[in-house]
Amino acid sequence: GILEKIRLYLVKKLLPHLEDRRRYRQEFASSTSFHGVHNIAQTQSKARKVLWLLVIMGCLAIVIWQICSRFIYYFSWPTTTTVVVQYVEDVQFPAVTFCNLNRFQAHAVSNLKIIFFIWNIVSGVLKKIVLEDKYAQELNDFLHGNQNFSIKDFTKKNGFYLNSSTLLECDFFGKPCYPQDFEHVFTEYGNCFTFNHNDLLARRVSLSGRGLHLLFDVQQEQFTDEPALGYTDAGITFVIHSPEELPRFDGLGLLTPVGMHAQVAIRQLKSIIQEYPWGECKPDIKLQYHKIYSTNGCLQECKARYIQDWCGCLPFILPGNERECDLLKFYNCVYPAAYDIEIKGLCTVGTHNSTCPAPCEETDYPTTVTYSSFGGEKAIKYFSTKLKKSPEYIRQNLVLIDIKYRDLSYKITQQQKALTVSELLADVGGQLGLFCGASMITIIELLEYIFTNFCWMCIFLLLKAPEIPHWNTPAQNQPTQKEKKKGIQEC
Repeated sequence: GILEKIRLYLVKKLLPHLEDRRRYRQEFASSTSFHGVHNIAQTQSKARKVLWLLVIMGCLAIVIWQICSRFIYYFSWPTTTTVVVQYVEDVQFPAVTFCNLNRFQAHAVSNLKIIFFIWNIVSGVLKKIVLEDKYAQELNDFLHGNQNFSIKDFTKKNGFYLNSSTLLECDFFGKPCYPQDFEHVFTEYGNCFTFNHNDLLARRVSLSGRGLHLLFDVQQEQFTDEPALGYTDAGITFVIHSPEELPRFDGLGLLTPVGMHAQVAIRQLKSIIQEYPWGECKPDIKLQYHKIYSTNGCLQECKARYIQDWCGCLPFILPGNERECDLLKFYNCVYPAAYDIEIKGLCTVGTHNSTCPAPCEETDYPTTVTYSSFGGEKAIKYFSTKLKKSPEYIRQNLVLIDIKYRDLSYKITQQQKALTVSELLADVGGQLGLFCGASMITIIELLEYIFTNFCWMCIFLLLKAPEIPHWNTPAQNQPTQKEKKKGIQEC
């Protein structure tokens, strides 16, 4: 009874008569905003009907092709790069880290050659260095007699230092600066000193051609290094970087030998990269021990995490607050762990899927360096009298460095989306309007028409569904059809 009531309700209320359905289709074809359809519905000429049908089908095929091509182009994540040069009244001065190519005081390492091998192990944490086994036995003997030896304390005490005897002149934009304005930092060159690192004063310059002026005395006789490590030159190496970032010397350091005057002209270059999938950056990555994200800082923190897990301590040259590794840990665990990280690629950089992807925003300082011999005859005599040193000493130990902006501008290299969502919708709407005269209202009309006909089709199929036959179970005492048939055959 319930099924019959539902059938009657569907027939009377929801399923229109055949004439009503034809009239609905005719009205839709005559009133729709999809151009050209009413010409097929209203014309009486069959040739004209066929002509307009071909026109509509051709335009519809072109629209589908154009829309598909725009979607394919959009999901290829295209980008464009724009370069803009901004001129400003003043610009922030970068941080500059200086190191002596000769890392240790000669008197401290004259009878302690193993220090160079130890420091090579320490440097291997930052960059891949192949160790020689010839010092292995000497290192074991040294560790047995110096179990509490700290390479960190030794380097800080007996490495290169910055005071009034090594920094003879310092001037920043007309104002004097002092060794106290430099912050100590460990790098692969040992003790290094950074000017304008996270300085609260935010040093800025408002005139091109002026900046940081420095005069160093490298004191060759007092500092030394082992030639086997590759640092056979005498002079100052320095790197220019953002004040919020740590210095990175691997392949980026600039060298100024003794007796030379280096003129360094810099420009500020800002790079803005789109996030994945348009670019390679991930804006949600934050570093624990760095204010801003950089691939170098991320790489160091990644190495620190692995070494901390494997060795239970942390090298002082990496960021972190964990327990410092002793020499035995450095030799037996830290260096093999760092080498293993390099070989297995556990800390990778560059792509979106890597451990340390490219930063979304990065500031670089492209440099142009020119050199000249330091001082003429009168200048050499002046410094010789002032420092009470011989002219030969002046030529063999003094390094003059000038770092300044080429002009008060910065260049922005920005990666942008070649096709945004709004532009994609505009392209799709333009194609629909050009070839079909369609709009969003037209799409809604078509969806309404399709949905209405779909509902009618479902109701029609439901009403025409065959009834389920009711099978009666034969009684046990009554003969079945098969038994009746058998009895008839017997008769």
